[in-house]
Amino acid sequence: MSIVKINVLTVPDEQREVLEKRFSARAGSVESSDGFEWFELLRPVEGTDTYLVYTRWRDEAAFQAWMEGPMKAAHQGGGEGAPKQKPAASGSTLWSFEVVQQAAPKQG
Repeated sequence: MSIVKINVLTVPDEQREVLEKRFSARAGSVESSDGFEWFELLRPVEGTDTYLVYTRWRDEAAFQAWMEGPMKAAHQGGGEGAPKQKPAASGSTLWSFEVVQQAAPKQG
């Protein structure tokens, strides 16, 4: 079964729009990665400043290959000579899970 990685981001109110725009700008960058299955950016509704970045992968090796390749390059400031951007999040924690059960809507 798949694995799930959830990046837990602490985002101050004044940085929410910045974070969401950065994720919009990266649209499509993870989707072509081998072993990638799903992505969601979850905005907090009330009572917290924590965003969740949910990704699902075929296996740990696929996730690690993405981390060491495309993700690492994307987080190094946009390439040589590009201005380094201040992080939108003030904190980050990575949670890891194995999918042991799953269900989809019934058809028909």
